[in-house]
Amino acid sequence: MVPQDLISEVAGFVRARGGLETGCETGVDGLFAFCSEKRTEFQAMIYEPIMCLVLQGAKEAHLEDRVIRYGAGKSLIVSHALPVTAGVIDASPETPYVSLALKLDLVTVRSLYDEIGAADGQERASHSMSVADGDAELFDAVARLFRLAKDPVEVQALAPLVLKEIHFRLLRAQHGGMLRQLLLHESPASRISKAITMIREGYKATLPVSELAAAAGMSQSTFHEHFKALTSSTPLQYQKELRLMEARRLLMSGGKSVASAAYDVGYESPTQFSREYARKFGVSPRDEKPAAAAAS
Repeated sequence: MVPQDLISEVAGFVRARGGLETGCETGVDGLFAFCSEKRTEFQAMIYEPIMCLVLQGAKEAHLEDRVIRYGAGKSLIVSHALPVTAGVIDASPETPYVSLALKLDLVTVRSLYDEIGAADGQERASHSMSVADGDAELFDAVARLFRLAKDPVEVQALAPLVLKEIHFRLLRAQHGGMLRQLLLHESPASRISKAITMIREGYKATLPVSELAAAAGMSQSTFHEHFKALTSSTPLQYQKELRLMEARRLLMSGGKSVASAAYDVGYESPTQFSREYARKFGVSPRDEKPAAAAAS
């Protein structure tokens, strides 16, 4: 199913640019190439709205009580920004993990309303992270987009057309239900997307659920139900994940005490922060700094 020549091209591209384990840009806006020759530790990160097409190996993402495994031949669609813990679980120097990831453009998604139609957008909402087999047409379109990177003139002239095709195919995919929901501005998926934006922009502040629900145009109970269904977490859990990940970034970059990192991300109690940090990352924030400094 997966074109072997594409695996070799992507892996060679990443190696030539020194992007092993970290990935690299391709020259096409929003398209990234990844190659890892070893399994990686699970790390906390934000999955932005994205499509990931796995060519070889496998990766796993943990989201509260939900575990998503996506291996060779699979396509992952993430329709809303989600805090996850993820890592490569199948890779070796002989058979590395290889994938192409494309940031989704929700403006492009909504521009396809007339082609897809409102009827498809009325289906029952699914989770905002889903996996299914990638079909031949999707592989072909993503491969063509990747190969455009060889010629900047072709990128400028043809990439917008191929990007539109890829978004169209994802909207019609078996696991594209949540993207189809986003075609409708007043769908639960679109309303929760607005609330997520509010949380991300104001994660340091106290955000009453009543305020988020009102912004989404829902009752508190309905808002909580839809938020949990789409993200596997509550709004407050989501905000806490953002705070802890930003605090870890501050600590690992150096120059911040545990207390100052806690206050910077909105905690009022360094003790509570330390307790929740250790529960999240398996290490106290005081022990995180020396390890980060040694690694750098």
